[in-house]
Amino acid sequence: MKQRRAAKPRELRLSAPRFIDKTLKGTQIPATVRAFGILPDGRSIFAFWKRFEVPMTALKVNGRTHDVSAPDDAPLLYVLRNDLKLNGPKYGCGLSQCGACTVIIDGQAVRSCVTSVGSVVGQEITTLEGLGDVNAPHKLQKAFIDEQAAQCGYCMNGMIMRSKVLLDNNPKPTDGEIRQALDGNLCRCGSHNRVVRAVLRASQEA
Repeated sequence: MKQRRAAKPRELRLSAPRFIDKTLKGTQIPATVRAFGILPDGRSIFAFWKRFEVPMTALKVNGRTHDVSAPDDAPLLYVLRNDLKLNGPKYGCGLSQCGACTVIIDGQAVRSCVTSVGSVVGQEITTLEGLGDVNAPHKLQKAFIDEQAAQCGYCMNGMIMRSKVLLDNNPKPTDGEIRQALDGNLCRCGSHNRVVRAVLRASQEA
């Protein structure tokens, strides 16, 4: 009868979060580390992972400063939605083509899906939640409700945020000026006429 050879200790590959996956790809850690949390040189496993910590970044959003853990090149949209739970801005195309992710940064309408976190440090970021809420809606939000401008509603964030910048710079826009300002915002439901009426309605309020 053949004797079985003693099994050699296996090396385990640790799976890492996606944002550090490339850094740790191929890293091999002994099974004892996984079991007891101790590296061969006696250090804690936490000391090993500390090398891959992401620095904290301070973002000014809706009048408050938030410390978030995100790489400088992380899309602002992901941080707003995933870290700060601000779901007004939507992920539409990821290519700055549809406008669903629009936020206001220092008074300008910006597509947050292609804007990096590192590029907006120190700037004032406003999301849809920063305009108003159910109890005290912004005049644009109220006008969009009164005109029933939304159908599926997915594009409304971009429509409202772009319209806010328009009214801040041009309080009494014409029908044509509104259409031109919203030309880059897509609505697959075809509620464009109701959107224009809503912006005109908001412009007529004090």
